[in-house]
Amino acid sequence: MPNELPELDRFDHAILRALSQDGRMSVTELARRIGLTKTPTQARLKRLEQAGVIAGYRAVLSPIRMGLAHVAFVEVRLSDTREAALQAFNRAVLAIPEIEECHMMAASFDYLMKVRTRDIHEFRRVLGEQISNLPHVASTSTFVAMEAVKETGL
Repeated sequence: MPNELPELDRFDHAILRALSQDGRMSVTELARRIGLTKTPTQARLKRLEQAGVIAGYRAVLSPIRMGLAHVAFVEVRLSDTREAALQAFNRAVLAIPEIEECHMMAASFDYLMKVRTRDIHEFRRVLGEQISNLPHVASTSTFVAMEAVKETGL
């Protein structure tokens, strides 16, 4: 069944750890690292991809080297939390590239966003012109990150 979660053993976990560190490594190198031969490693890799455990491969960018060192977290409270309002908000969020992450929360607010910009001035513009104008936004609260202690995908 496609929605069924696959059983992951120690070799599967080793594959996932190795690829999360270097998604460009060859199957031969991957097999060497996890202690299997190439053929079973390829079969496991294909199974992990088909099961959706490995959702894709991408380059890991350095936001700081790209001039995007300012990070703020924004709590968003909506004026309407019925399904249609949530869907409208969710769709609109996807159009704002500065919103790096957006999570619906079970909290005293509705959404938590991670917003990445060049500086506080650009953040202020994004907040005022884009985030505050998203559908059904009633209020926001901003928390500026001073330092990233840990940022990883997994």
